[in-house]
Amino acid sequence: VQLQAFGGGLVQAGGSPRLSCVASGSRFSKNNIGWYRQVPGKTRELVAAISESGSSTRYVDSVKGRFTISRDNAKNTAYLQMNNLKPEDTAVYLCNSPWALDSDYVSRPWGQGTLVTVSS
Repeated sequence: VQLQAFGGGLVQAGGSPRLSCVASGSRFSKNNIGWYRQVPGKTRELVAAISESGSSTRYVDSVKGRFTISRDNAKNTAYLQMNNLKPEDTAVYLCNSPWALDSDYVSRPWGQGTLVTVSS
C-alpha cells in the first residue's frame, strides 16, 4: 500500500479544511492509518490515528476537539477534518500506517505530504 496526502493549501486561522489520504493497493483495510505533521527543525509528530476498522481513534492533545480522523475502506481513503485551525498548525501533513495507534514506527515509505499554511 502506498499512501499519498492531498488537500493542503493556504487557510485563514479558524478555517476548516479536510485532508485526504489515498491508498493504492489492496490492503488498505488491514492497516492502521495515521496523520503526521512535520515542521522544519522539529520532530515529526503523530497527530491522529485510526484503527483498521475505524472503531478506535487517538489524537495528540494539541488537536483534540479540533481534528477528526476517519476512513472509508471502500474508497481506500482516510481523512483528516481540521477545524478551528491555528497558525501553529502550519506544517506538512503526511499519512502513513503506524504499527499501533501510538507507535512511532510505520510500515510504509513516506510520501511528500501536503503543506497546510495557516495565516493569522
